[in-house]
Amino acid sequence: MADGSVKQCGGGAGCGTRKVIPIAARSGAADGFSGCSQKGGAGRAGCGSAAAPADLPPQVWDKVKDHPCYSEQAHHHFARMHVAVAPACNIQCNYCNRKYDCANESRPGVVSEKLTPEQALLKVLAVAARVPQLSVVGIAGPGDALAHPARTFATLRAIRERAPDLRLCLSTNGLALPDHVEEIHALGVDHVTITINMTDPEVGERIYPWIFFRNRRHTGREASRILAERQLEGLERLREKGILAKINSVMIPGVNDGHLAEVNRAVKARGAFLHNIMPLISDPAHGTHFGLSGQRGPTPAELKALQDRCEGDMRLMRHCRQCRADAVGLLGEDRAAEFTTDKLPELMPEYDPEARRAYRDWVEKERADQDAARGRELRALAPESGAAPLLVAVATRGGGRINEHFGHAREFQVYEVDGRGARFVGHRRTDLYCQGGFGDDAALDAMVRTLEGVSAVLVAKVGHCPRGEMQMAGIEVCEDYAFEYVEASLIAYYGRRRAEAAGERARAGAA
Repeated sequence: MADGSVKQCGGGAGCGTRKVIPIAARSGAADGFSGCSQKGGAGRAGCGSAAAPADLPPQVWDKVKDHPCYSEQAHHHFARMHVAVAPACNIQCNYCNRKYDCANESRPGVVSEKLTPEQALLKVLAVAARVPQLSVVGIAGPGDALAHPARTFATLRAIRERAPDLRLCLSTNGLALPDHVEEIHALGVDHVTITINMTDPEVGERIYPWIFFRNRRHTGREASRILAERQLEGLERLREKGILAKINSVMIPGVNDGHLAEVNRAVKARGAFLHNIMPLISDPAHGTHFGLSGQRGPTPAELKALQDRCEGDMRLMRHCRQCRADAVGLLGEDRAAEFTTDKLPELMPEYDPEARRAYRDWVEKERADQDAARGRELRALAPESGAAPLLVAVATRGGGRINEHFGHAREFQVYEVDGRGARFVGHRRTDLYCQGGFGDDAALDAMVRTLEGVSAVLVAKVGHCPRGEMQMAGIEVCEDYAFEYVEASLIAYYGRRRAEAAGERARAGAA
């Protein structure tokens, strides 16, 4: 429509035409590093993935604002790319089995093809030319990035020379990290992720059968002791160099779930920027020790409870998708199949970063408008003490807007909403409901189970049948906020629900 409006749906309550919020201007952030603040702005946490410019020193904000893993805001707008140049590993984890050529699996350690540093550079340049959202390139496997560091550093060095506008990061188990912090810093890598699942070797020996360190294989409790000491030493050295460190921890019920709060305290004390507590992926089909032995993963409620318990001045990352080691695109999508090595010769235009610069300028303006919209909705909320929060899910394809059809959603992003604002608490994967023009009843049943505990789902559009089925399960599916900003819409929806509840109480009192 010429006035910037969009048609929401074909009929039903709440349908009609709504105007998309206009985009406002905004200035960029400054450079440098001075650490995290301790307090956040309205409805946001101080130091971590949901932080906003007012919550962090300008130098830190500049490092995280375009990194989809380090900023919950950024993951709506920016893409990451993993290049699979690190095939070997120096430890064995009971939850890991590095399979190759498994294109349908989305989990760490899985790739469809391993790359040489030269192939990795060509792939990065091809993706950068066609994906303006690309902001960061990382090395996350399929083994450990520092088990054989020559391949990793050759790749990072080449990317730095040919594509200097892309941020560099790497992921490691931390065993070899203390030996390489100086070179990581010299290469301009300013984001490092360390997987730390324990600080107590007694817990660790249930997770790690062995490590290979200083030309020797170590097993049992001694292996875990060495690993934990090296991980924490590496973390401290990163902090000394001003490199932001994200800690990944896999939550394994009955093994380390009661211990991860101690891990959280230990990594926070040593300067970690962000803690990402992830659920164990435990499927016998993956061939892992935990999968074959029947070790279960946590439920969404168990994971959220642990994350809530650990959350403090160091914010937790809750938007992780546990990506493949060759992932390309926004979090929650994977475009790696578009950029396989056999296609690279036909995908090689001259490297030009201008499209990404223009895209980043647009995102800055869009973020400012989102912040303004959220602020307006917060100010419009009538004060009310003791009101219970709501869990509300949204269907989105990215961009920070409610822009996905219910039947096309492969995941829902879940927020906790109350009078202070909307806080992202996780995502829930689901089966696709729409199957070429008809609905899959089994998928709809799975959706109901996936959304257990959620009060409502905000979507761009929904059919009458799935709306009715979800309503029977006690979950409202609402398309009143189609194509509008996620957080502002969540706050507006919460205000509407609260007003409706107040009206019902008033009518009951009058009766």
